[in-house]
Amino acid sequence: MSRQYFGTDGIRGRVGETPITPDFMLKLGWAAGRVLVDHYDGPGLILIGKDTRISGYMFESALQAGLINAGVDVGLLGPMPTPGIAYLTRTFQAQAGIVISASHNSYFDNGIKFFSAEGTKLPDDIEHAIEEQLEQPMVTAERLGKARRITDAAGRYIEFCKGTMPWGFKLSGMQIVVDCAHGATYHIAPSVFSELGAKVIPFACEPNGTNINRSCGSTNPEALKEKVQEVGADLGIAFDGDGDRLIFVDHKGEVVDGDELLYIIAAYQHKLGGGCPGVVGTLMSNFGFELGLKALGIPFARAKVGDRYVIETMRNNGWTLGGESSGHIVCGNVTTTGDGIISALQVLLAISAMDKTLHSAKQGMVKLPQTMINVHRLKKVDLSSDPAVQSAVAATEQQLGGRGRVLLRPSGTEPVVRVMVEGEDRAEVKRLAGQLAQEVEKALN
Repeated sequence: MSRQYFGTDGIRGRVGETPITPDFMLKLGWAAGRVLVDHYDGPGLILIGKDTRISGYMFESALQAGLINAGVDVGLLGPMPTPGIAYLTRTFQAQAGIVISASHNSYFDNGIKFFSAEGTKLPDDIEHAIEEQLEQPMVTAERLGKARRITDAAGRYIEFCKGTMPWGFKLSGMQIVVDCAHGATYHIAPSVFSELGAKVIPFACEPNGTNINRSCGSTNPEALKEKVQEVGADLGIAFDGDGDRLIFVDHKGEVVDGDELLYIIAAYQHKLGGGCPGVVGTLMSNFGFELGLKALGIPFARAKVGDRYVIETMRNNGWTLGGESSGHIVCGNVTTTGDGIISALQVLLAISAMDKTLHSAKQGMVKLPQTMINVHRLKKVDLSSDPAVQSAVAATEQQLGGRGRVLLRPSGTEPVVRVMVEGEDRAEVKRLAGQLAQEVEKALN
């Protein structure tokens, strides 16, 4: 069954444009409340948290009103990282958790996503049921819900993050620049690292409602690179607006992305952490990451792009580590979802245990040059059955000689096909990608 509102990661769009409007959020809160009341055979508690966008106040109030009208009690968490909401949903034994955030997008966007009682993404059948309920007229429950603000939410989550580290683990003597993207981690991440003993230099930790992700955070690391080198820090950590992804910057000012961070965690687990049964990446994970894991004897599997698919593949394989190049990392041995702070701690644990700097720890993996070309699509074509395209793909793969790869991936949000080639020689990769893009363009147009 196709869904009208829910995508792979909730509902997202520009504020003021359907469905990111107050009246829709009121109805969504009511519909979700009604569905969950039926699912759990009675009303319970639903938590609401948000990032620092100014529109969050408006949507928090609208969702709260809709849930109360459905007879559900509401716990208001205030600004809270997305993974923190997942954790608190579990610990409060709530029926669900609601996140108001558009992640790494600019402040004029916003969105909604749900966590189940287990702190995982809401099952598809529940999302379908909510969409069906949205089509019904809103009626008031006989018993209205109540709302309360959970004042110790931040402290609870800080202690949870610290508690994922081994007893006695300390960051004493380490200087860290912490870039919170003026987002949901601003009042949490600096405390976690400083309470573990690090000297923390907060950066982009002054949200004003409209500066979230602006020239900062995991998608804009240039300012963090400069700050790390300016103060002579050991490393820098940058989160996105809702705190579920991260990137590092080493002491030389070099960005360390999600593939490299996963490699460092996997290498530590393999050598000193009791073993690493396997790692899940995505179709976009760098081929050098795969080769680095292969050299260590660690199995690797690729999932479709999106943390939902990464977690699904991890579960199917019985593995506990996976993620994306963007820095969305899932450490399933300690939590249920992608968590920027916990992933950062796992990296710091790894380099500490291996007695390496961040820069030296990533050297076992060599990222291969990658070229991606977006080919505009005028019509839908099954490229897997086009003889000319498949012949061009085979020829490209033959020239790469097993030390690279080819990917043709239709975009889910734009009318384009992404043509990607990876290999050892940057000039050759660029040339091969251009040739393959020409064949794809012929087939599409």
